[in-house]
Amino acid sequence: METFENLVRAEFAPENTYLNTAGTGLLPARTVAAVRDAVASAATGRPLDMFADVQASRASFARIAGVPVTRVAAGASVAVYSGLVAASLPQGAEVLTAEGDFSSLVNPFHVRGDLKVRSVPLERLAESVGSDTALVAVSSVQSVDGRLADLAALRDATRAHGARLLIDASQSAGWLPVPADDADYVVAVAYKWVLCPRGVAFLIAPADFGGLTPLFAGWAAGEHPWRSTYGPVEELARSARRFDESPALLSYTGARHSLALIEELGTDAVRAHDLALADRFREGLRSLGHEPVPAPGSAIVSVPGLGHRQGEVSRAGVEVSDRAGNLRAAFHLYNTAADVDRLLDVLSG
Repeated sequence: METFENLVRAEFAPENTYLNTAGTGLLPARTVAAVRDAVASAATGRPLDMFADVQASRASFARIAGVPVTRVAAGASVAVYSGLVAASLPQGAEVLTAEGDFSSLVNPFHVRGDLKVRSVPLERLAESVGSDTALVAVSSVQSVDGRLADLAALRDATRAHGARLLIDASQSAGWLPVPADDADYVVAVAYKWVLCPRGVAFLIAPADFGGLTPLFAGWAAGEHPWRSTYGPVEELARSARRFDESPALLSYTGARHSLALIEELGTDAVRAHDLALADRFREGLRSLGHEPVPAPGSAIVSVPGLGHRQGEVSRAGVEVSDRAGNLRAAFHLYNTAADVDRLLDVLSG
């Protein structure tokens, strides 16, 4: 525990009570320094080899997820990779989603216009998988209120009916294990719980690529990128790198250091820390007469009817979110019991 606390103390010194990691994570000091150095080098005409940072980030995320690096593609957004999966489906295929799930995950299936997209309550998702279902797309943790999807039940249901499963781990990677064994595809942005700059996202694809076509493949998706810069790419990467977007290099220069910190701390230790704080907040809310959205085992706590107080809470120096009328607080590695008590104190006023 001392090592955990010392690592965190060395990397973070927020000037407010920051409880909005579900919106955007704080950048570690090592990440800020790396991006600053890269910008300075680029300004002097001696840019660093930031492509090496992309490969280091990919490898780090693969270790966090427990998958071979050959299965990880590096991009910038969930919507691009969700769109790639959407493009792989035949006309008329049924896609099952959870009601109110995050738009970047589900909207690409709607805009195709020729898919049958069916939305059901999160709790009924597994039982709603049927013989006509081609794909289930769901966030492992719901952005709006922190509820956890039953991934084991979804894995069993999709396999029983021959459907594929796409999981968005944007709100869980960093404090929950990445559910690579439960899904056919996993996507995640990295600017939340794994504390990277915006512009970093990952796709975990099956070893056989799961029927995906690299529709946006440019030179970076070539097996030999620097020999793939003119004309058609002669050979696509033999790994999931064929699904790479041309990388936002400065973001990846920071990302390798943020991901390294998550590796050093360990997901299990982060989860234990985060959940202890979330449970402390839930208990405090009940003592104030508020009942949070039921989301056991989640680092995100959402309180119905209090979203309108977000501005007031922010003016008091505590950063939370207003999501669908709920006040949403997210507890992560740089938070403390004092942060929880500060928010409870503001809400009691």
